[in-house]
Order: sequence, then C-alpha cells, then structure tokens
Amino acid sequence: MEASLRTRASSSSGEEAKLDRSRLADAPPRFHLLAKPSGSTCNIDCKYCFFLSKEALYPNEKHRMSNETLETYIRQLLESHRTPEVTVAWQGGEPTLMRVEFFRKAVEIVEQYRKPGQTVKHTFQTNGILLDDEWCEFFRQHHFLVGLSVDGPRELHDTFRVDRRGQGTFDLVMNGWRQLRKHGVDFNVLCTVNAANQHHGRSVYRFFRDELGARWIQFIPIIERATEQTIQLANRGWSEQAGHKRVLYTQTGNRVTDRSVGAKEYGLFLIDVFEEWVRRDVGRVFVQLFDVTLEALFGRHLLCIHAPTCGLGPALEYNGDLYACDHFVEPGYRLGNIHETHMLELMASPAQRRFGMDKRDSLTAQCGRCEVRALCNGGCPKDRFSLSRDGEAGHNYLCAGLELFFMQSRPAMETMAKLVRNGRPASDVMAITASDDKRRGPYAPCPCGSGRKFKFCHGNHAPRHSFDSGSSKARRTS
Repeated sequence: MEASLRTRASSSSGEEAKLDRSRLADAPPRFHLLAKPSGSTCNIDCKYCFFLSKEALYPNEKHRMSNETLETYIRQLLESHRTPEVTVAWQGGEPTLMRVEFFRKAVEIVEQYRKPGQTVKHTFQTNGILLDDEWCEFFRQHHFLVGLSVDGPRELHDTFRVDRRGQGTFDLVMNGWRQLRKHGVDFNVLCTVNAANQHHGRSVYRFFRDELGARWIQFIPIIERATEQTIQLANRGWSEQAGHKRVLYTQTGNRVTDRSVGAKEYGLFLIDVFEEWVRRDVGRVFVQLFDVTLEALFGRHLLCIHAPTCGLGPALEYNGDLYACDHFVEPGYRLGNIHETHMLELMASPAQRRFGMDKRDSLTAQCGRCEVRALCNGGCPKDRFSLSRDGEAGHNYLCAGLELFFMQSRPAMETMAKLVRNGRPASDVMAITASDDKRRGPYAPCPCGSGRKFKFCHGNHAPRHSFDSGSSKARRTS
C-alpha cells in the first residue's frame, strides 16, 4: 500500500530514535499501549472481527514483530513512563502466534531496561486456542494477567467466534481455560456483546461466574460501522471471500452490521447483569464497567471510554508504527514509527493531543445537558456517528442503552459510594438491596424493568435459562 505505512527499520540507517527531553512537558506521565506483535493475523475467523481487515495496511508483508522492534518498543515504553508502574500489554490478532520464546525475550528486555523502583505488569489477551502447559507455566512464572475471549456458553459463543472452516471454537477455548486453571494463572474474561447474546445478559454472566470461575469480566459492545456502499459486504464478514478483495475497515459510516449490538439492547444487557451482581456478587466478582462507574462518582475515570478526554490508549503495530488508538488503526491516525521518532514524542505530538481533546470538545448539546454526563462523557469517539434527539450529528450510537444503564444503576451506585465514604465496604449494598426487595415483595414488578414479577425475574426463583446448563461440560472436565 502506501510507502508511508511500511517499516523503516533503524538498522538501515544505523541510527536509533532518541528521546527529546524538551518535549516532556507536553507528554503524559503514563499511558496504556496495546502492542500487536503479530499484527492483525489470527488463527480463527470471528465474523465480527473487523481487525482482520487491517492486513490491508501492510500487504505482502509477514506480520511478525522483529527482535529489533521488540527491544525498541520495550525500551521506549519504560523510558516514557514517569510513574512507578508500567503495563506491558500484548494483543492481536492473536499474540500466541509469536510463540513463547518471543515473550521470554520480552521479559528479559523488560528486566534489562527497567528503571530502579519501576514495577512492570504483564497482560496478554488471547482466544486461548493455543494455550498449553508451556504457555501457562510461562504466564504463571512471570505473573501475567491473561484475558480470555469468550462470548458465553457454547450456543452463544459459537455464533460468531468460528474458525476458518466456519466451525465453532468453544471446545478449543475451554481447553485453553482448563490450562489456565490447571497452572493457577490469573485470568479475566473478555466478552463481546453482540446480536447473538444481547438478550442473555444474566445467562452469560452466570456462565462466567459459576462455570468458568471468573472473578473479573469485561463486556465489550460489538459495533461494526459501514456506509450505504459497504453495508452488504460488511454483513458478509471480514474474512477472505472468493471474488471479493478484503476491504480495510475504518471508523466511517452511520450504518451497522447485523452482528452489531442494538443500542437499547446493550443497556438492557448491562442492567440484566447488574441486577444479578448487586444482589449476590459485589466485592466477589468485578465487572469492569460497574467498577469504573463507581469510581466516576469519586471523580476518577479509570477507563478511557467514559473519561472526559482520551488519547492515552495508543496501539503499536508489529513494525513499530504507532496509532492514536486501538480503535483507530487506520492511515489518518498513524502518529509515526518508533524507529524514527521516540514513542513519547509521538504521544506528546499536537496530533495526539488534539485527538484526545476532541472527545470533550465535540459533545452534542444533548450530552451537554445530560444528567449522567459525568459517568459517560459522551462515550467512545468511535461510536459517535448517530443523531441526537435534537437531530445533531456526532452523537453516541449507544446513548439510549448507556442512559438506561446509568439511570437504572445510579441509586445502588450512589449507595455504594456513600458506604465507601463512611468507611464501609461497598458489598454492604447487597444487604440493603435485600431489605428493599423484601419490602417490595416477591410479586411486585422486578426493578430491572423487564415487566416480570420480581420472584420470577431477578428474585431467588428466577428460572435458569437453558444456556446456564448447556455448557456444563466445561465444569465437569475441569
């Protein structure tokens, strides 16, 4: 493709990008970079994974990070942080395609360049299919936090998370999960919310909690944008298709694919999970969005999606190209290459600072007067392609669902915040909620808004959905 997107390795000139310390005043003291050592290359073919299309950025190249780029990346990352803790985060594509030896080298380089007093945490996102004894022993030895991608029980997971033959990957992923458990590796679950599982919030959550033993869960909405011209192609998926050139996905268009989660449905999914969690699992199971919502009530924004500004979540491609954000790996958001310009200078660049501030400065009027704005701040810029109630462009596609969730959860969230301020654990909210439920009575409408009686919805006699037991094989064979 364009020559500007190709690797310019420092070995060709014998020079190495140095840090210009005069730029430190404009640079963030910390950021969370996602490195993609195998680029967009993956060993499965999830139907909603538009990142597969990113191979079009680097055609005819083998997407593998070299040892030279690995060392440059680690060294610059550690030099760039002026906080005592640094996270080295690996993602893909599928990073296990790089094999264990690559990451052993990465750990060695971390120890070589780690500054005195600097603590380094290692995280690793994987589909789990290649995990075996060697991988998991390595993760355990070096205290990696591993994110495992699962979309729920078999019937839901296998809808979109398929291999290149179109076969479901659930059994393969469960084999990886068993390896993580066998070796005592610290893991969390990353679940996408999509058209297949959007009506099964509690079933998905219970599966993770009860069968996988997950204690940290992330729910990521699938929103695949398309234009009028590309929607039919996008609906067919992002994998290789006979007679069709793979189209590079960019954050453009105001249509969404059939696989995308509905806006209101996303909020109802979160509410379904929240009403289960707030009665049974506070302090025991940690759901990322619930945690960051509570933190926002203390004025702390720990997740870029709901922070007032962004720009602290760059993505690094296998060849050293740095992009403004993991969601914007496309030509218009390429900041430069770390072999040519130090990472911290790229993060301090006017382009990156503008990218971060645009989030705050481009809010619609509806966002400006919203009573839960402090919890949401307009959401992720990638999702701002809808019209507001006033007909203003640039509103968040998920707004209807996010507003539902934040309004529904606010009383319990405010109760938890009050408990914490008074020196009590947030988990005391469960006893308060139980008391409220008792006063309400079992046959009153469930507070989740489903229209069903409480007893048969989020009460103790709620029927178990077939999805809750459909994957019990994972539990029996663990």
